[in-house]
Amino acid sequence: MEIGKFPPSLLEKLLQKTRVSDPQVLLGPGLGEDAAVLDLGDTLLVAKSDPITFASDRIGSYAVQVNANDVACTGGVPRWFLATLLVPERFTEEQAEELFSQVLDACNAIGVALIGGHSEVTYGIDRPLVAGTMLGVVARDRLIRTGGAQEGDSIVVTKGLAIEGTALLARERADDLRNAGVSDEIITQSANLLDSPGISVIADAQIACETVQVHSLHDVTEGGLATGLREVASASGLGLAIEEDSVPVLPATQQVCQALGLEPLGLLASGSLIITLPPGDVPSLIAALEKHDIDGWEIGMMLAPEEGLISIGRGGEVELPQFSRDELARYFSS
Repeated sequence: MEIGKFPPSLLEKLLQKTRVSDPQVLLGPGLGEDAAVLDLGDTLLVAKSDPITFASDRIGSYAVQVNANDVACTGGVPRWFLATLLVPERFTEEQAEELFSQVLDACNAIGVALIGGHSEVTYGIDRPLVAGTMLGVVARDRLIRTGGAQEGDSIVVTKGLAIEGTALLARERADDLRNAGVSDEIITQSANLLDSPGISVIADAQIACETVQVHSLHDVTEGGLATGLREVASASGLGLAIEEDSVPVLPATQQVCQALGLEPLGLLASGSLIITLPPGDVPSLIAALEKHDIDGWEIGMMLAPEEGLISIGRGGEVELPQFSRDELARYFSS
């Protein structure tokens, strides 16, 4: 198979084999649902696992952030983290200490306790790998699902498109970008996107949940915005339409993608949050986000399922692009 997440068709086939009969599992495995939710009585426990294989210089903090994002997208609060650290044989003790410090510092920054995990020097890898599990809690009446979008909902996206992919390309393929004519200034700006605006959507999700009636939240990750939108539609059993001119592409992202022949809609995009909500609530949401220096854009609407998945641009209506794998993975393996 090609590098990247399992193809949606294979993943759907595999998930069909799961038959969760435990009544305490309120939300189990499903396309587009990135965290599990367990009923523990007064409190719902949210559980999320995700490995990190890119951004080797920041991989520890990165692992904490992306796992915390998916807990936040249930309306929950990240609380406890477990990390499995796998490093190559050439790794030094100083590098191992730095990796551990990254994990610990990232946990402390968001009020999460590092409660366990595993560490190992192993063969067959040429870079460190971190597999994280984040646990959190959410009140029963505040639980949000990816599949909770409703027909007629507006679709809002925060921060900008492909923040994560742009930063990783600048950090790991800077020479490719220079050879393609991208200036050092743009490469530096792109690399710094990991910190500003950053890849965390915890604040975005909390502001939305505290301000308006949120029907669905989804962290845009592998496969980019196009894949994230398809996951919301699939999980909710709906169609959707977006306006291409309303989709926020940062200038640095545009330059990086043009230089390398990549499509921003299909590029790794942690840091951007998809929010669906009643259209009348959009102005309040945008204003609340702006008060916290978070940009938000209304890009489309959820439709009846028979309407399909539509992108509206200068050339008229076309089907929303579909990517068999993330543009970053395609580029790295080419």
